[in-house]
Amino acid sequence: MAHPDEEVWAGMLRDALAGDETRYRSFLEAITPPLRRLVAVRAGGMGAAECEDILQDTLLAVHLKRHTWRTDEPIRPWLFAIARYKIVDAFRARGRRVTIDIADFAETLPAPPEEDPTDAGDIERVIGHLDDRSAKIVRAIGIEGVGIAETGERFGMSEGAVRVALHRGLKKLAALRRSMLE
Repeated sequence: MAHPDEEVWAGMLRDALAGDETRYRSFLEAITPPLRRLVAVRAGGMGAAECEDILQDTLLAVHLKRHTWRTDEPIRPWLFAIARYKIVDAFRARGRRVTIDIADFAETLPAPPEEDPTDAGDIERVIGHLDDRSAKIVRAIGIEGVGIAETGERFGMSEGAVRVALHRGLKKLAALRRSMLE
């Protein structure tokens, strides 16, 4: 059984395809609420703004592809297929991101984490397990952010020697970490 709006919409679009702009405007106004409901149901987890974007994309696609509708075919399946494709496109574009409006529960969220004041002490304690030269190189490059060349100049070493010493120091720190975890 055909939907009650089927013939009304089909008549409007037929008239629009024949050049009647007023009927085309009426057609778009008539199909917008049901398309909005379809998008809200199928893509409701995306949020109101994204659903409205999908609706606008759907209406634009209907406008651009209106000449592809076969006038002897039902119009609702054609319209709803366009909307479903636009919903799928939106989910693909979104990927695995989930958008949640935090305004409703922002007051219950924990405060942003503050820097742990013990971190610097922990780092120094761990670096203290290295020989003096390796410890100085790891501090300079890893903590102070000094470059390889500048570290070499600071300690009277070639860049290659700095890289080797850094590698050995980090390797020793990694081994120390593994032994602490076991």
